[in-house]
Amino acid sequence: MQQFSGFLTDRGSKYAVSGGPVQSRADVKAFLKELTRDKRYAKATHNTWAAVLPEGGGVKGDDGEAGAGMVILRMLEREGLEGHVIVVTRWFGGTKLGGDRFRRVQDAVSHYLTHADVTRAEC
Repeated sequence: MQQFSGFLTDRGSKYAVSGGPVQSRADVKAFLKELTRDKRYAKATHNTWAAVLPEGGGVKGDDGEAGAGMVILRMLEREGLEGHVIVVTRWFGGTKLGGDRFRRVQDAVSHYLTHADVTRAEC
């Protein structure tokens, strides 16, 4: 599991992004369970995620941040990154971000794609 935090804030909301290899829905569930074992992530306002599975196509979860999972999924599809889950975590800072929340999700995924060690086998 690769995690990046402390790189993005907007009007008090703080973001982190995590990811790792997955092959099935069960792997995604296990990844999310492992991530939320850390109390910081378990107490986060949203843990939105998406993955393109080798056999099963795209799967996503918004965790209350309607539409955010689709933003992540589309970015994964554009990158051609299969067999990898990306989770964008948000801790709400008290000010609603409106449509900017989707830009922050994109920023977080872009940060992950730029800085994570993603091997060819996962693509």
